[in-house]
Amino acid sequence: MAPRLRFPVSDHSDGQRFFNPRGQRPAAAFSALIKWGYQRLILRQKINWPKALRPNREALVPQPSSSGKTAVTFIGHSTFLLQQPNLNLLTDPVFSERASPFPWVGPKRVRPPALKLTELPPIQVVLISHNHYDHLDLPTLRWLAREHQPQFITMLGNKAWLEKRGVKNVVELDWWQTHQAGRGLEVTGTPAQHFSARWPWDRCQTLWGGFALKTPTGKFYFAGDSGYNQTFKEIGARLGSFDLALIPIGAYEPRWFMQPVHCTPDEAVKIHQAVGSRQSWAMHFGTFQLTDEGIDDPAMALAAARITHGLEPMDFAVPDFGETKWVG
Repeated sequence: MAPRLRFPVSDHSDGQRFFNPRGQRPAAAFSALIKWGYQRLILRQKINWPKALRPNREALVPQPSSSGKTAVTFIGHSTFLLQQPNLNLLTDPVFSERASPFPWVGPKRVRPPALKLTELPPIQVVLISHNHYDHLDLPTLRWLAREHQPQFITMLGNKAWLEKRGVKNVVELDWWQTHQAGRGLEVTGTPAQHFSARWPWDRCQTLWGGFALKTPTGKFYFAGDSGYNQTFKEIGARLGSFDLALIPIGAYEPRWFMQPVHCTPDEAVKIHQAVGSRQSWAMHFGTFQLTDEGIDDPAMALAAARITHGLEPMDFAVPDFGETKWVG
């Protein structure tokens, strides 16, 4: 008897697990992780980050705008607070000290969240792009579920896992699937070239992706994590252009290992152009040392990429931790 299908069969799922579509590079096998770990620990092929850094500015929660604009505040890594007149939304909220299954070991923050959980305004919607520990932070999600009771929007396969652990009111999306979240918010799941896993044995049992947002005050794109591929041109053609895109620029070295799953700053600029974003903000940098580049390398490489592609600094900027941009 054939096993019962858990998910719709598609170009990125066989009904049981997910994969990157044909023509895209698959994520490296677990054996490659062992090789990378050997190079880092034994051969010491990495650049050490500072243990802790103070924020450059004091973050303040913006007051709601009556001018029809969205306040976008960078909290750290891939966590942003989007505030509209009747809606507050968080992306990939990670407020824990470590991006790890264990509180005593694993990548540790070098910068604290720009806002504390207790400083957040009432949160109505939370986006979760995939289940890696630096994007799906279960203690944070449990706190938000208990204190704010938001709607959680994520990718296929994550709903049952979250609800089993006390995170309720979960909506899961396939790529290109749209959900009307209320308060004028429309959320569409978007493709990405990545993978999922919480442990070595659950690889690719849940989907990964990004989100395109239509709101009363503008259109936004949250890319999640991804290697670079031609899918972004399709996102731009089907869902762009965007008033603001949030695009990862860090965790890309060594390229032999990270190329399928994390884009370089130069590729991030190509994503910005492909999706037709009016402006972009960088994310996924300067918080957890996940890979081998230096802490300032992504920002410096992005500055060089802007020159190469003829962009101004304001076209694709690196936000300060705690900085707010008004969009609309």
